[in-house]
Order: sequence, then C-alpha cells, then structure tokens
Amino acid sequence: MSKKTVFIQGPISSEFIGQSIAKHQSKKTIGAHNIFLGQVRADEIDGKTVAAIDYTAYEEMADEAMTLIREKAFAQFDLICMHIYHSLGVVKAGEICLFVFVSATRRKQVYEATEAIVNWIKTDVPIFGKEIFENSTFTWKKNTL
Repeated sequence: MSKKTVFIQGPISSEFIGQSIAKHQSKKTIGAHNIFLGQVRADEIDGKTVAAIDYTAYEEMADEAMTLIREKAFAQFDLICMHIYHSLGVVKAGEICLFVFVSATRRKQVYEATEAIVNWIKTDVPIFGKEIFENSTFTWKKNTL
C-alpha cells in the first residue's frame, strides 16, 4: 500500500485547486472553507531578484511532521476536512507552492485553523527552499512566520 504524501512535483496548478474545491460540494455538513495559497515571490535580495525556488525535503520525515500537524489541527479545531499540498522541485516566481484547504461547519474554525496550520508547516516541517536568482546564483531560503 502506498503511503499518502503531501508533495506535488513542481507548481500546484489552478486546475488541481479547483478540482479539490469541487470534490467538497457533496459534503453537505460543511458550512465554511478556507484556503491558503503560498506563492513564490520575486523578492530582491542583495540586489538580485528571485526567479524561482527549488524545494527539497526529507520526504519521510516531512510526511510524518504533516501527519502530526493534521492530528493536532483536528484535536484543536472542530474541522470536517483538511488537506495540505506542498511543491517539490522548481517553482517559478508567481506560481503556487503551498495549498492548505480547511473545511468546518463554521467560519471561525477555518480561519483560526488555517493560520495555525500554515505556521506549523513553516516551523515544524523539514522542507528546504533554494532561492534561484535571475543570474542563476542561489541562496538558501530562511523560513519566517
């Protein structure tokens, strides 16, 4: 049996996001959804502009950390559904690298849960980003909350 992973190779497409939303229309106990989309920014660092981020991870360890985040979110918030997807590989500036989709009966829960989940991902999951500049040099990304 293959273990579920949160990782998607390359950018997360708008089609994938739309299909994920559509799948939840049959769940009639849901009253609120909240979505967080993390997008690669064209930051300027030391006079150089970020063109893309190359994401890598210790996948098994990262999947375990995501499972713990999932368990913590369901214990702390009254959620019906929760999905997390993160890119691996090269994602260009302007493309989506993180998709968090949270559903509950009421809106207050989804707002609070989404913020907590995104912060937990930033602090607890071993995902690394190599910021690639337009001139092909790079620097390792530092996660901030």
